[in-house]
Amino acid sequence: MWNDTLQGFADEMLDTFRHKRLQRRSAIPITDISLDEDYAIQSHNIKRRIANGEVPVGYKVGCTSRAIREQFGLQEPVSGRLMAPYVYFGDAFLEWSDYVNCAVEPEFVFRIGHDVNAEFIERRSIAESIEYVSPGIEVHHYKSWYGEPSFQELIASNAIHACLVVGDEKKKLESLDLEVEGVGIFAGTDLVASGIGAETLGGPLKSLAWLAGNLILRGEYLKAGDLVIPGSPVRLVPIAGSTVVTVRFTHFGMVRAQFQ
Repeated sequence: MWNDTLQGFADEMLDTFRHKRLQRRSAIPITDISLDEDYAIQSHNIKRRIANGEVPVGYKVGCTSRAIREQFGLQEPVSGRLMAPYVYFGDAFLEWSDYVNCAVEPEFVFRIGHDVNAEFIERRSIAESIEYVSPGIEVHHYKSWYGEPSFQELIASNAIHACLVVGDEKKKLESLDLEVEGVGIFAGTDLVASGIGAETLGGPLKSLAWLAGNLILRGEYLKAGDLVIPGSPVRLVPIAGSTVVTVRFTHFGMVRAQFQ
């Protein structure tokens, strides 16, 4: 049930996103919040952002690594919303100072071609819902405002998501094996991390299937036109200042973000 404590935490989390600061409104530890209450805070703040002119354009999955889930005390991944105007198409120029402890990850970016409701999942494979896949860069506000990292802050903060850069390539899945698809992320000319799709929850399609099922349990569903990022196959890469970040996939192109 929504109460003053949850409202206070919701206000705090929206402040960290909008103003890059934390102003405590409650003496209760954030670790007292349950998983369901966390998602209620996230949803409440997404509605407030929509009322302020932002537009939901899809979803993200986080904590796809078992080690990270264990670190946060989670049994499953987490999800958040992708919001316009914080989605950029094509190579992007970004202000580094807009992000708190800026960090980036490479992402498979799926565009959903069919509504993925319960009936769809019962009759068709999750791969059939995907119109195409593009290369992407997810940017994070990589800061724990309440001290030690917790799943409560992670989920309530919309999974520390800041923005998404989507490359121009639009590849159909028929010619791809996403589990062995390779990806590298470069800072300038230096390769700083690399991996394959299987490192994302056993494969990006498995992550997408988890998201679709989880949303249905929460009374939502993926809709045609949604963008989905299923989680990164590599670690978060901190960005210290003016840097060109490039993500390259083996078979479906590349995308750049110039931080200045």
